[in-house]
Amino acid sequence: MFLAWRDMVFARTRFLLMGLVLALMSILIVMISGLTAGLVNDGVSGLKAMDADVVSFEEGTEASSAFTRSTVELEAADELAAVDGVEQAAPMGLSIVNGRNQDNTPVDLTLIGVEPDSFLAPEGLPALSEDHVDGDPTPTGHEIIVSGTLADAGIAVGDTITLERLETELTVIGFTEDQRTFGHVDLAYAPLDVWQEVHVGARASEAAPPTAYEQASVIVAQAPDADLDTLNAETSLDVVTLEDSFQASPGYSAETMTLALIEWFLYIITALIAGAFFLVWTIQRSGDIATMRAIGATRGFLLRDSLGQAVIILVASIAVGVAIAVGLGLWLETTGMPYATEAAPILGGAAMLFLSGLIGALIAVYRVTRTDPLTALGENR
Repeated sequence: MFLAWRDMVFARTRFLLMGLVLALMSILIVMISGLTAGLVNDGVSGLKAMDADVVSFEEGTEASSAFTRSTVELEAADELAAVDGVEQAAPMGLSIVNGRNQDNTPVDLTLIGVEPDSFLAPEGLPALSEDHVDGDPTPTGHEIIVSGTLADAGIAVGDTITLERLETELTVIGFTEDQRTFGHVDLAYAPLDVWQEVHVGARASEAAPPTAYEQASVIVAQAPDADLDTLNAETSLDVVTLEDSFQASPGYSAETMTLALIEWFLYIITALIAGAFFLVWTIQRSGDIATMRAIGATRGFLLRDSLGQAVIILVASIAVGVAIAVGLGLWLETTGMPYATEAAPILGGAAMLFLSGLIGALIAVYRVTRTDPLTALGENR
């Protein structure tokens, strides 16, 4: 590493400039990974919070909007629960609604209908009434537990949210401990029969058709050891993993694919920048390299020396860039921007950046192994 350290001290301005460029690339990578994580959380954090392994849709439902298009019978939960490997299954309804609170503040909600005694329901949700009479609206309390992020929007316990067109009033009785959203809209958990009336468009004090009280949007199950092919074969449902169900969240696929494409372009650009820099630098120091070869330095020694130089620059630059980006990210989390600082995406992005830069440098410094020592002796001059 003697030659590498000597070069970096001698040409410190060039290496500092190269390091600055790589640090800026690192900042971009980390910021994009934070935006990706933030958008994912803002889009499907409600789904991620479910203690579930699989989601079952109506057979043949269009995948891009399956949650809002799917309709399943409640008895399908028993059908799914009977399959080997399924620990428990529960119906869940999902609808996106618009409303206003008592201060006339607009509130958009993803209304989630759950059975209050199921594993999907947050604590405190009112129990389903057993006194429901066909032809009458459900006597179950119209109370909801909403995403914790709505507290920052001015919603408080005791607020009454009136749904537009239906005039149905929902009373806020609590908040979840964390952010829970679907399609960038905050979640509100309601008793299943309350959701069923809202879903079919029953106005306040009006009953839904009797068949509406037998339906939900999906069946969610805990099945850590179940095989998807078996679940699909033994039920009349389209069963997918919880992670695959994220694709049914509005805009999820387009957002994640766009940001992933930007990240890969940045990796390619990093490799090109690192490769171009070290190629030019190798050409400029070809005389020194040839002299080293002439006095007995092996190709392996010179290659390790040059790659060591690249590793030092990449590690130092990426470390500085990541540190700055994490600081910026922690500040952005306090704003309204959908940004999340998560260790795994940051470390993964930094590793990919290092690898792409090292590949670019390796291709460039491979020239070192082909240097003719006779060049140093003037034979080709």
